[in-house]
Amino acid sequence: MKKNDRLGLMVFIVETISVIFAFKTQTKIKMKTILSNILFVLVFISFQACGQKKMETNKMENLPKTEAEWKAKLSEEEYYILRQKGTESPYTGKFLMHNEKGVYTCKGCGAPLFSSNSKFDSHCGWPSFDKELKAGVIKETVDNTLGMRRVEITCGKCGGHLGHVFDDGPTATGLRYCVNSVSIGFEPVKK
Repeated sequence: MKKNDRLGLMVFIVETISVIFAFKTQTKIKMKTILSNILFVLVFISFQACGQKKMETNKMENLPKTEAEWKAKLSEEEYYILRQKGTESPYTGKFLMHNEKGVYTCKGCGAPLFSSNSKFDSHCGWPSFDKELKAGVIKETVDNTLGMRRVEITCGKCGGHLGHVFDDGPTATGLRYCVNSVSIGFEPVKK
C-alpha cells in the first residue's frame, strides 16, 4: 500500500469518527452503519499489511551458532572477552582515549551500540558511555561473580560480553557503561 493511500485511509477514519461525535447529539445516525464502515476500513488496512514485504529486523542467520564457529571468527583475545566474559587490563584499550565522532559497534556481530556523543572519560581504565544508542541494543543481567553484585552488559543481538554498567555516572542518565575496548569496533562519521 502506497503512503498516499494510507494517508487517505487515515483521513477517512478520522473524518468518520468526527461524524460520529458531531452527529451523535444532533441527529439520529445509525451507529451500526458507521461502526461497519470503520470495521471495513480496519480490515482493509490489515489485508494491505499482509501483502507487504517482511522487514528483516534481526539478521541472526549470519552469526556463528557454535563456540567453534565463534573461535574461528574472533581473535583469541576477542573470544576470551566476548564469549568467555573476560576483561582486558585497565588503561590498555585502544578506545579508552578515543575521541573521534561516530558509532561504537559490537565486535562480534557489528550491531551499533553507542554513539561517540555518549562517551566520557570516567578515569576507570575502560571506555565509558552514559547511554546505549537505542533501547534494547544492550542486554543487562545481574552478575554476582567475584563476591560482588554488578550488572553485566551484553550485545542484544549476539550476546557478546561487553562489560558492566554502574549507577555512578556523572551525566544526567546517572549511568556508566564500562566497556572493554576489545569487545567493540568503531565506525566514524562519514564526511
